[in-house]
This record gives sequence, structure tokens and C-alpha cells, in this order.
Amino acid sequence: MILKTFGWSFAVTALGLVAAVLYGGWTGFGIVAILTILEISLSFDNAVVNAGILKKMSAFWQKIFLTVGVLIAVFGMRLVFPVVIVAISAKIGPIDAVDLALNNKDQYQQLVTDAHPAIAAFGGMFLLMIFLDFIFEDRDIKWLGWLERPLAKLGKVDMLSVCIALIVLMISAMTFATNAHQHGGAHVDKAQTVLISGIAGLITYMVVGGLSGYFEDRLEEEEEREHEEEEEAERTGKKKPAIVLAGQAAFFMFLYLEVLDASFSFDGVIGAFAITNDIVLMALGLGIGAMYVRSLTVYLVRQGTLDDYVYLEHGAHYAIGALSVILLVTIQYQIHEVITGLVGVVLIAWSFWSSVRRNTKLAAAEGKATASDDKTEVSSGV
Repeated sequence: MILKTFGWSFAVTALGLVAAVLYGGWTGFGIVAILTILEISLSFDNAVVNAGILKKMSAFWQKIFLTVGVLIAVFGMRLVFPVVIVAISAKIGPIDAVDLALNNKDQYQQLVTDAHPAIAAFGGMFLLMIFLDFIFEDRDIKWLGWLERPLAKLGKVDMLSVCIALIVLMISAMTFATNAHQHGGAHVDKAQTVLISGIAGLITYMVVGGLSGYFEDRLEEEEEREHEEEEEAERTGKKKPAIVLAGQAAFFMFLYLEVLDASFSFDGVIGAFAITNDIVLMALGLGIGAMYVRSLTVYLVRQGTLDDYVYLEHGAHYAIGALSVILLVTIQYQIHEVITGLVGVVLIAWSFWSSVRRNTKLAAAEGKATASDDKTEVSSGV
């Protein structure tokens, strides 16, 4: 099971590390290894959340997510995205941006750093909305009941999450503008950039979230129809292709997963510049890490881990909330990537431990109930 799920990740790791040695020697090897670990630690919560969505999709679309989705994640977000940022912020062509990335790495890094407020505002708002919509929903299983019960009641107020997100964005933009003015006003205009980028992130979430909700309902309807068609196919001896069985709904869910993954990757791409400004080593390290995140997502689905450890999804969403706040704070202040990664790891580890404790208690209670029933049967027999 491990080799089947992580086989491609192991293969890409070997090829990537060999390429790193050929390109940058053993120094390049070390940088790529560090970037891989950074990406995995920052994106573990991404894997848990993705698994919650991916488990609703067919095996065919799970394979698409692990193959085509990886190409989008690795080449799109880890290689093309930083170049696009530079091209837009510097108002130069894509070819010039690539030339800058390869031949003038210091200036390239500076341009990406200058674009960070807009990236952080967009990604921060998108992730914040995911977190708010999760905690304001009334769920049968609650992890931190003392907090989640009152929040679920508040969640009955329409558009509450949007209002809170906009308030947070306004505070972030005003804080950025105030601090910039105190430093001479050279970057006051970036407060407007933060505001516009944050609103763009909010709109993106609402559009993507609305579409995903709509198609999730369609997916459930289609699953019922597909089940009927499969039974009919078995009776007639004809079988439909997997891609037809997967349906349009699964395709749009796949697109939602890709947008979600993109929002998660912002911190990894920006954090990578603290380690290297070499775009080739960055793409290799983050690309290998992205492969493991993808494989881990599929592993969680196939093992049914989210069903066995019911608080994992809660922990992942709390990590998303923490990451959104960290991204917004980094608009003005620098936060070390180790802190960013550790926050997510600690929250998910805590939720996993809570799930284990819950399972132990349920097993003990079930054992006592079984023993009580046995005693009752013996007494009745006597």
C-alpha cells in the first residue's frame, strides 16, 4: 500500500536530488532537501483538508489528482507562479521575467518580496474564509466543544463569516497603511493593494466555494444515477468508461481542489526565498514536497484515516485559520517559516492525539457494555 501510493513520490525524490547535485553540487542537494521538508511541514494540513474532499470522488479522479494535479501544482504554482508575480509587479514580459530569475537572482527575489503583501492578502483571506465557514457550521462531532458550540450558534447569522473576514481585512490594510506612513509614506499606496488583493481572495473563495457546493450536490445526485447505471450495465453486460462515470461534477471538484492547493502553496513559495533565490532549486525542492503532499492525501483517503480519527479535519482547519492569520501578519512583519510549519504540525498532532483518546474511550465503553451483556446472559441461563 505504501509503495503503491508513494511510489511516484519516491521516484521523483530520487530524480530531483540527482538533478540538484548535477545543477548545484552537494550544496544544491542540501537546499533541495531542506525545501522538501519545508513544503511537507507547511502543507500537511493541506493534505488533510484535500482528503476530506477527495474521498467523495471516484478512483479515476483520484488518479487525475495525483498525476495531472501534480503537474499543475509543481510547474504551475512552484515554478510559473513566482515568475508571473515578477512579470506583473515589474511590468515586464514573461520571457524577461524568466531571464531575470536565472541571471539576476537578487533582483528577482526583491521583486517577489515587493509583491508579497498582495499575495499574503489574497491567500490569507481565501484561507480565512475556509476556516470561518468551518467553525461556524454546526457539526455532529465537535473537537473543542466549549468553543465550537457557541460558534455554531453564531453561525446561524447570515453572512457572518464574510463580515468578519472583511473586518479583518480592513484592520490589516489600515495597520499596513499606518506603519508605512510612519516610515515616510513611501509604501502607503500598498495599503490599497492589500485591500484590493484581499477582496479578490474573498471573491475567489465565494465563487469557487459556491461552485463547489453546487457541484457537490450534483455529485451526490450523479452518484445515485451512476449506481443505477452500473447495475443496469451489469445486467446487460456493457460497461461505461470511468471518465463518464466520474461525471462533470467530479471535474469541478477537481478544479476546486487545485484552487485550494494554490492558496496553500503561497506560504511555501514565499518562505522558500528565505532559503534560496535560485528558481531551479526552488522548483525542485517544492516540487518534491508537493508530490508527497499529493500522495499523503490519497493515502489518507484509501486508509479511511479521516473516518478513524475524526478530529483530524478539525485540527487541519484550525491550522488553516492560524496560517491565514500568519499570512496577514506577514504583510508588515516577518515570521520565521519554522514557526509557520510548527503551528500546523502541533494543531494536527493535538487533534490526532484527541482522536486516539476518543477511540480508546469508545472501545473501553463498548468492552464494558459487552461484558455486561455477557453477565446478563449467564444470569439468565442460571
